[in-house]
Amino acid sequence: MGEQAMRILVFSHKAEVREAIINAVGRRPAADLGRVDYTEASGISEVLVEMDAGNVDLAILDGEAQPTGGIGLTRQLKNEIEDCPPIVVAVRRKDDRWLATWSQADAVLVHPLDPLTAAETVADVLRARRVPVVHG
Repeated sequence: MGEQAMRILVFSHKAEVREAIINAVGRRPAADLGRVDYTEASGISEVLVEMDAGNVDLAILDGEAQPTGGIGLTRQLKNEIEDCPPIVVAVRRKDDRWLATWSQADAVLVHPLDPLTAAETVADVLRARRVPVVHG
């Protein structure tokens, strides 16, 4: 029971978008993963500080954020951070999925967010990221 909660960074310049993402994914995206804790970021500098500090197990970035969107930011992070945590990009249109692929995102969510799909997508990405603990 002492397992530390995974940390998810949620970025959007709009508080209501961050809230929608957090509500859709929930505090426990899957029974086998345990709880997650959220850190909210409304600006690029906050995202960079958290990512550079290694405080993030997964980031969910708003592809429509202003002035810099999550799609371009994802590509920057994937190219600049060694062993970059997985990133999920939330887009407004299904047709924008190709941009998220270009950005090297690990997964894509499409607004309006479906809680089942959002939680399952995040859980799948977190499971793929999990590394077994090595005791030595």
